[in-house]
Amino acid sequence: MENQNQTSPISSSDTDAHRQRMARRKEIQDKRMAETTAEKGLVIVHTGPGKGKTTAALGMVLRSLGHGYRVAIVQFIKGAWEPAEKNAFAHWGDQLAFHAMGEGFSWVTQDRARDTTSAQKAWAAALGYVANPDYRLVLLDEINVALRHGYLTVDQVLDGLARKPALTHVILTGRGAPAALIDRADLVTEMTLVKHPLKDQRIRAQPGIEY
Repeated sequence: MENQNQTSPISSSDTDAHRQRMARRKEIQDKRMAETTAEKGLVIVHTGPGKGKTTAALGMVLRSLGHGYRVAIVQFIKGAWEPAEKNAFAHWGDQLAFHAMGEGFSWVTQDRARDTTSAQKAWAAALGYVANPDYRLVLLDEINVALRHGYLTVDQVLDGLARKPALTHVILTGRGAPAALIDRADLVTEMTLVKHPLKDQRIRAQPGIEY
């Protein structure tokens, strides 16, 4: 019986067509790169109902640390427990500032005044890093949730971003990012929910995956 996984031989015409497509693509990419600026501090938004917003941001944190840049993380909702990423980043010492300043999810705290106070304290700490040119990347984790619940105002955050040094990147995560923030951002990624273990299979959050 013939091996059904065996690929068909590539003809010379296929090879030539592929080479021509890649040459055109390279020409387009080279033109795009020639028109780009060298460096700019970006405002980056990770939003949407799907999982992975913080995880993707932490990947950028790791990448920046690997380049030797100073990084700050301020978590606006997490804080009632010790996130595992805080332990993982502990060995970076003074290169990384990590603040988990939230009180937990709003349905757990059930105290709007306390949640607002916590968010305002977290924002005050975050603003110090956003405006500090010594920090190349600042992650404001779940700040979009604080905005959605009214613990912070959009004007507060936009005014703070206006104080950002030219080369500082700021990442703002959390579902429900307001339109004004999306308009201000340079890079916006929306995570789409397709399947979820808790909602679809009643599987609880697990260490190493959710926290």
